[in-house]
Amino acid sequence: MNLQYKSRLDKIEAVLAEKLPAFFSDKWRRAFFGELPAAVADTFISNLTSPCRSLMLLGGKRWRPLLQVLCSELVSNAEPSYDLVPLVEFVHTASLIHDDIEDGSEIRRGEPAAYIAYGTDFAINSGSWLYFAAAECIQNSELSSEEKNILYGIFFTELRRLHVGQAMDIYWHKNKDIIPSEDEYLAMTSLKTGTLASLAAKTGVISGRGSEDDAVFMGKAAASIGIGFQILDDVINLTTGNRGKKRGDDVVEGKKSLPLILHIKNKPGDLDKILSCFARAEKEGINSPAVEEFIEILSSSDAVSTAYKRSRALINDTCRQISGRYPGSQAAVLIGELFAGMLRAVEGVC
Repeated sequence: MNLQYKSRLDKIEAVLAEKLPAFFSDKWRRAFFGELPAAVADTFISNLTSPCRSLMLLGGKRWRPLLQVLCSELVSNAEPSYDLVPLVEFVHTASLIHDDIEDGSEIRRGEPAAYIAYGTDFAINSGSWLYFAAAECIQNSELSSEEKNILYGIFFTELRRLHVGQAMDIYWHKNKDIIPSEDEYLAMTSLKTGTLASLAAKTGVISGRGSEDDAVFMGKAAASIGIGFQILDDVINLTTGNRGKKRGDDVVEGKKSLPLILHIKNKPGDLDKILSCFARAEKEGINSPAVEEFIEILSSSDAVSTAYKRSRALINDTCRQISGRYPGSQAAVLIGELFAGMLRAVEGVC
């Protein structure tokens, strides 16, 4: 790993561990809950935080908080942004906890999903709490009141947009016979995945005292990169399989991915076979022969490779736009290299 990224990631991990600790100091309790009744023992708080902390410590690419820090450097000063990395990573973690419940996914990052490990009731409550807990870092930051108000506005708007995207995704996987249009898919992805990247970029710019124009530009650029990586995630699910999950689990969940949409557009006669695969995979689980049958159907066209090429082009083109807007900026170079490196890590999936 590039040492320039490692030093930043080490700081990010330290902040996340401090903000979601295993043991609770009085200062931490006050920061997150105010004055609690004396009868509220740490056991009760641990039941709230443990599902979140366990998932967070399982890893993740951390590219969103890293992007946030680099966006802060891009416009001025990175230091204020480190204290704000929970804003993005806590929301991301909360969304994964709820996603797994809504999708019925059993595995996350190679381990049982939070709702299986801790129970659905604890997982729902913990994930919901973490959405709200994320904003603590704004409340207790050293930013001005005006900057805090701007960040609160950005945070809650993006959070609401995130849930619109999830509503679209749930609707499609609940209704197996409905295939969204490509525009609908891209709209969903811009909200469900792009919004967290946009939140990271805008938070970095605002905390770095950048301009509103910079925040808007980087927010849109980051959202485009997020869309690109979601498309890539769709492709990997049908080829090598996502890290910590089983190949083709999107089929079991009835996910309407871009490769599927492109394939149906080119070969509409395969729709009935694909819908049959969805139904069988949902009933029989990840080891159903229908999963590999589905992948074989999509492999009969260029849909998977076309989606892969689109994801790469979207990410690379966006990084070039960032470099063009901030010529000579070391942070812009590091942003480009960050995503280029992530692309290189999955070379040859198609």
